[in-house]
Amino acid sequence: MAQKGILRKMQAHLAEPVTYHLPVDDALINLNPYLGQSLRLRFSGAIHCIACGRKTSKSFNQGYCYPCFTRLAECDTCIVKPERCHYAQGTCREPDWAQRHCFQPHIVYLANSSGVKVGITRLSQVPTRWIDQGATEALPMLQVASRWIAGLAEVGFAQHITDKTDWRQMLKRRADSCDLFAVRAQLLDLCAGEIAALRQRFGDDALRGLSETTVTTIDYPILHYPQKITALNFDKQADIHGTLLGIKGQYLIFDCGVLNIRKFAGYQVEVFD
Repeated sequence: MAQKGILRKMQAHLAEPVTYHLPVDDALINLNPYLGQSLRLRFSGAIHCIACGRKTSKSFNQGYCYPCFTRLAECDTCIVKPERCHYAQGTCREPDWAQRHCFQPHIVYLANSSGVKVGITRLSQVPTRWIDQGATEALPMLQVASRWIAGLAEVGFAQHITDKTDWRQMLKRRADSCDLFAVRAQLLDLCAGEIAALRQRFGDDALRGLSETTVTTIDYPILHYPQKITALNFDKQADIHGTLLGIKGQYLIFDCGVLNIRKFAGYQVEVFD
């Protein structure tokens, strides 16, 4: 039976392996049973903003119409570069939204996806953020009082370790296991001066070291990793179908290529067996 509606990013639940559901309007399609089976998604040509719902000819920032893209705080540049916090500069588009989302406890963490990287996320988004990045291992380093402070701390750590994921490598294989405890200890030592300066600036309670003794390991529902990465795109190919070989991060891995579901949030599609 076909299900037609507006796409949203996949919902993921930490299990062995991760369970994925695809939101299409109000329906949630359980994707794990489709592994090894045929799956087809057909784009109707209509795109709707995931914020206001209006029809738009082009999607911005993974699902927004242009007016929302230019108006909403969640689309501002400081979401990607939180060290440039607009609230701190007095130029935040939506101060109330910032209080609800940015001025909440955040985690500075290590994740192993295409290799070990540093990242940040709201405490409430653990472990969802790690799953969305395709990490196979993750370990918190610091808990901080706001996204701004997390971004400033990340800048310091990023002088010694990458803060990027190579999505192609992430999709080609499972990352080699790494001693995240050793990496954490080394980075905290290397950045002790920067952390002390942030505590002096924001207060001792604003940054708290974490001593978790367990690495979160994440297994994904994958039958086969692709040897070659071919990105599928609804704007170029409205009808995408093939055998579903795996799901990792926000990607569906078909025998014909990979589809980034989050990129096409707001697209109206019909999903077939």
